[in-house]
Amino acid sequence: MEKTVILSRNNPLVREFAALKEKKGRKARGTFLVEGEKMVREAVESGMEVVRLAVREDYAGETFSLPACTFGADAFRALCDEKTPQGIAAEVRIPRAALRPPEGSCLVLDGVSDPANVGAIVRTANAAGYRDVYLIGCADPFAPKCVRASMSGVFFVRLMAGTHEQVLAALEGIPFLAADMDGENLFSFLPPERFALCIGNEGNGLSKCVRARADRTVRIPMAETAESLNAAVSASVAMYLLKRRQFEE
Repeated sequence: MEKTVILSRNNPLVREFAALKEKKGRKARGTFLVEGEKMVREAVESGMEVVRLAVREDYAGETFSLPACTFGADAFRALCDEKTPQGIAAEVRIPRAALRPPEGSCLVLDGVSDPANVGAIVRTANAAGYRDVYLIGCADPFAPKCVRASMSGVFFVRLMAGTHEQVLAALEGIPFLAADMDGENLFSFLPPERFALCIGNEGNGLSKCVRARADRTVRIPMAETAESLNAAVSASVAMYLLKRRQFEE
C-alpha cells in the first residue's frame, strides 16, 4: 500500500507539529518537538513517551515501529525548527515531575532566561550526575532551542518547575550554594555531601530570596581582564568542581 505524503504547508498535521515550536502549542498539547535522528533515537531509548513521528518522504532511517506521518520536503521544513532538518522529528510527551526533594546534589536555576543556556546547563547536569534540576522563572526547557542545546539531557534529568516559595519548600534542609562573584574560591571550597547549586539570571544574578536562603556563596576565580563568564559555562565549571572528588575516584 502506497503511503500518503503530505505536501501542503497548510495541512492540519503540519500545523499541529509546528505548534510545538511555541510555548502555547506545547502547553495545549502537553508535548514537545524533538528533531534529528540521534535525538529521536535517544528519546525512544530513554523511555520517553513518543506520541508520533514526522518523517520527510526521502527519509530511509529507523522509525522504531512508531506511528509516523510522511511529509514532502517543503511541508517537513515548515514543521521543524531547525534551518536544515535531518528528515525525522518526533512529538514527545512532556514528563510531569511534581516538586519533590532531590535524590542527591541538585541545581536551582533562578531566572535563567536564555533557552541555549538552560539547555547547555541541563546537558552538563546530566553528564556530571545532577539528576534533579529545579527551575524558577526560567526559559522553557522543552523549547526546541533548549532541547537541542541539552543534547538529550532533557530525557534523563528530572526537571521540576515552581515558584520561589514552592522550590524553597521542596529543598528545605538542603544546603544552598549561591554562585556569585563575591563568594569563596571554588578550587579550595569543600562542599557538603549534598547541596543545591544555585545559578542566577544572566544579567541580574540570583533573586533576593534565593540569595537570602544561601548557606554559602562560591565563585570561579578569573583574570582581572575578564568581567564574567556565560551562565552555562560558569554553571558547568562549578558543577564539576563541586564534584571533583567523586570523579577522582
